[in-house]
Amino acid sequence: MHEDTRDITEIILATADKARAETAGLDDPEPVKQVDWPLTSIVGPGLEGAIACESKIGYVNGAKGWLIYRGYDIFDLAANSCYEEVAYLLLNGTIPTRRELDEFKRQLNGYLHIPHTKRQLIGYPVEDMSPMAAIRFGLDLMRQKQTYRDTNAAQLSGPPIASDEDSIPMETVPRGEEKAIYEFKARTSKKKLKNASRELLGAEDLESCCRLISGICTLTATVARVRENRMPLEPDPDLGHAANLLYMITGRRPTPEEARIMDVALILHADHGMNASTFAALVVASTLSDIYFSIGAGVAALSGPLHGGANEQALYMLQEIGGPKKAKAWYNEARAENRKIMGIGHRVYKAYDPRARVLGPLAEYLAGKNKDIAPLYATAKALEAQTAADLGKDKKLFPNVDYYSGIVYAGLGVAPELFTPLFAVSRVAGWTARVFEYLQHNRIFRPRAIYTGAFNKRLNRK
Repeated sequence: MHEDTRDITEIILATADKARAETAGLDDPEPVKQVDWPLTSIVGPGLEGAIACESKIGYVNGAKGWLIYRGYDIFDLAANSCYEEVAYLLLNGTIPTRRELDEFKRQLNGYLHIPHTKRQLIGYPVEDMSPMAAIRFGLDLMRQKQTYRDTNAAQLSGPPIASDEDSIPMETVPRGEEKAIYEFKARTSKKKLKNASRELLGAEDLESCCRLISGICTLTATVARVRENRMPLEPDPDLGHAANLLYMITGRRPTPEEARIMDVALILHADHGMNASTFAALVVASTLSDIYFSIGAGVAALSGPLHGGANEQALYMLQEIGGPKKAKAWYNEARAENRKIMGIGHRVYKAYDPRARVLGPLAEYLAGKNKDIAPLYATAKALEAQTAADLGKDKKLFPNVDYYSGIVYAGLGVAPELFTPLFAVSRVAGWTARVFEYLQHNRIFRPRAIYTGAFNKRLNRK
């Protein structure tokens, strides 16, 4: 599949061999059998540790440094697959045949064309908005143009439910049910009106997922161009998904090596368990809202600085250090002031993040060809050596996906303010796959809060 960029494949394969050798002594997880609900789990603030649902899409083993999509490890996919194939795998559960993959690529390529949405989007002052806010806004415009959900006189089928209905009374202990109360196939939904355009969809099928995967790609490139006072570009039908993303952002056709590296970066970011943005998307979907609103919720959650944006901050940190010879002094000062080292450590991984294992060598590859980012990479390696000596052995803090990804994106000609949007471009495959999976046996999310307020207060008005 990647004979023209064999050197990049070899880099990834060598990384995979090293990772597997270093973790060979750790036990593999036992296969999980069918879940017997309700489960007992230790739950912390923010639902930390809570088990929300079952999924066959992605698996993260933080102790061993594993990342699995549908049974395939991330090293295998990064070395031998492409983003379109990975998106198909996440959505459908199987690796496509050559014919299926070719058709899926044509479908995604066609859906990159959203002229009506682009025309609406550039009519607003998106250059004054943050890129993530502009993309979130663009999703609403896509929804209006691509679905019949807002068609006049569209009605709900079936009786309405209470505005704050609970499947579990707040005063009782949650027990779980044998089957979900709100089933996907029998849910209330808006019926398509007879006079609605045939091109409009109901926003709950796999085609809508594909439109979103392509649409966010084009929205991101459109926002990037407008922010630089340039006109948006139409996608090139001869380019793949990753190459088109770079072309529509930068205005030049990427080299095969650049396109391949962006493709790998998209694969690495496509899914990562039940993180904040994925959970946000599922919560909205569980109300039987539509998938455009659900993915918009994922974008909104990702825009928060505690979730997305760390790769941008990591790049600024490396620029602040000012070179590899200054890394030790900078690190000692940062530790003395108890400052966070951006891109180091992860709440899940207690081993080297497998995505960082791949991105580090790719950053080195780009640094060898791009003198502008070579000092940044050298600084990153020097700082990593300092953190590994101090924090690696005992505290198990290693580079995460954000540490080297900013260098990679910068080496591909992408501005730092677009790093988080690129995250969304990739993650939309995981978001849509998990939403579609969850809706097959939907249950509305309704966690509880412990009331710690006062009782028996009275208004004293005379």
